[in-house]
Amino acid sequence: MAAVVAESPQIEAVCIDEADFHTSPMGAKGAGEIGIVGTAAAIANAVHHATGRRVRGLPLDVRRVRETPAAGHGT
Repeated sequence: MAAVVAESPQIEAVCIDEADFHTSPMGAKGAGEIGIVGTAAAIANAVHHATGRRVRGLPLDVRRVRETPAAGHGT
């Protein structure tokens, strides 16, 4: 069974009192981007496994899935 949002643990955002102007002009530090980098690729792979269509562009929507040829049927 697939995980759903209701099964995710509560997430708490914490602010750090130290500014870092090397990473952003506002001095903010962020770590959320690191954990979400592979999400789009994972969803695209799931679509490929479910439909046989390898969508290589974002946003990944129904129109792009329909316009992409299935594996073995073109490029």
